[in-house]
Amino acid sequence: MFDDFVFNVVLMLLSYAYILLVIVFSSRMEAVLSVSRKTSRKFLHIMVGNLLFIIPFFTLSFFPALVAAPFILVTFLASPYSPFEALGRKLKGLADITEEGHNLGLVFYAVAYTFLAYFFASKPYIVAVGVFPMAYGDAVASIIGERYGKRKYVLVARKSLEGSLGMFLVSLVSLFGGLVFFSIFYPFSIIDKVVPTVAAASVATLVEGFSPMGFDNLTVPAFSVLTFLLFGGGA
Repeated sequence: MFDDFVFNVVLMLLSYAYILLVIVFSSRMEAVLSVSRKTSRKFLHIMVGNLLFIIPFFTLSFFPALVAAPFILVTFLASPYSPFEALGRKLKGLADITEEGHNLGLVFYAVAYTFLAYFFASKPYIVAVGVFPMAYGDAVASIIGERYGKRKYVLVARKSLEGSLGMFLVSLVSLFGGLVFFSIFYPFSIIDKVVPTVAAASVATLVEGFSPMGFDNLTVPAFSVLTFLLFGGGA
């Protein structure tokens, strides 16, 4: 039992190291690679989303949530709402990739990830249903919308049809890719998940269109997972 605990701690620490490495790299992308701050932020979203692939290797179910939980506080302290200005300056690298209008976006991302990992660690493909549309789909929607979005619409926030189509397609592909990966470790049929997955990707796209900036990091995971479960994907 002790060896099992140590193994999980080591895996968790490696996850922390990975997250910190991604944060540092993302914060320097703008200067080193001459990309926009938005691209840096979306890169961070995608790379953190990849942490899901390590969940099957944890043998104690509460550890996946512990991977993300500390970053709720870290991202909040890096935001403009931090009560400690001096600490916020020390976390400038992380704060710099928090865009105008998205001041709590990374906090919401960490909250959603922690919540899903806590309740669904035994079925991480359900966690993926919430995280992948947020990590991959929303990132692609933002980039495509910014570069190629010509057909604009406004529900709550200003979006584009091109961005929303990218959101749907990438969410769908990433979810099916996740199902293929997790089916290696968990006994479920991918065929049985087709309808719930398509429904979840559709709702994720719709909700992203309605969500104001930053809040999609909460609404997309919540409604994606709820839809997946309502359509029988959690069985």
